Amino acid sequence: MIRKRLSSEEYAAGILKGDRMILSKSITLIESNLDSDRNLAGELISHILPHTGQAYRIGITGIPGVGKSTFIDSFGSYLLDQGHKVAVLAVDPSSSISKGSILGDKTRMQRISHHPQAYVRPSPTGGSLGGVTRKTRESLLLCEAAGFDIMLIETVGVGQSEIAVHGMVDAFMLLLLPHAGDELQGIKKGIMEMADLLAINKADGAMQQKAQAAKAVYSQALRLFPKTASGWKPPVLTCSALEQKGIGELYESLLAFQQKQQAAGHWQEKRAAQQQQWMQERITDLLHQAFYENEQVKVRFPALAEQVGKGEIGPMQAAETLVQKWIEKK
Repeated sequence: MIRKRLSSEEYAAGILKGDRMILSKSITLIESNLDSDRNLAGELISHILPHTGQAYRIGITGIPGVGKSTFIDSFGSYLLDQGHKVAVLAVDPSSSISKGSILGDKTRMQRISHHPQAYVRPSPTGGSLGGVTRKTRESLLLCEAAGFDIMLIETVGVGQSEIAVHGMVDAFMLLLLPHAGDELQGIKKGIMEMADLLAINKADGAMQQKAQAAKAVYSQALRLFPKTASGWKPPVLTCSALEQKGIGELYESLLAFQQKQQAAGHWQEKRAAQQQQWMQERITDLLHQAFYENEQVKVRFPALAEQVGKGEIGPMQAAETLVQKWIEKK
């Protein structure tokens, strides 16, 4: 028996009712590269867009080993206890060779992954720039339309992923380890400048004293950075995801940040700028797709690539030739 394919209206209706199965199928739909799926996904986003934008979008990053998944499990549990509906988009690293993905975050979030008011979606990056799936923004909107009022987006913690996630969230949290001396040298200045809140995780047991020392070091380092437009000073807090200590203080700080940003008018300004950035990135995606799907490009590309490899033609000349062929056939 062949099941009837759902229409975009049926997908939207299911999402708005909070149907988790429909939500999962919808995210799978927007992650698809099939032309028919892309068209349907575009219609779906148009239907649910008026029902989005009310959630608090929080990005969480940190180097591997800092305990991001454990922290999100603990932080998410706290939010659920406060009566929130929490969705987690855990962006998994994919192999640049095999394009495989670990997708293990869900198994490391035991408490919230089985909670009826939580939704955890591991998404393979597929090798995309910055370790963020090309469709993470659309997934975020679908979850918001399904009624989740707090979105947690976990980055892989390497390369440009932090910049990509920073461009789609309201608040950006940097998780740190209680080893400030060595770790501070390895953290890019730009990452610390993007952070709205710094949290030193694993501040438990014998590491509590080191965590306090690290807090002093990071607080001093932040004084060297220019003030934000709203006047917000990113706090440095300590916590233990394992023992669930300091989690409430982190959330209170995030709420204070939200209130200050909204009062200063920066909240909606940032959202508007993100929407414009999304549009520009989508244009780039569409042009990239149209270029490589062009028949003239498909025919000429292999031979030109071989010539470039042999040094018979320069890369720039080959690229210009292909682009010119594509333009001529438009």
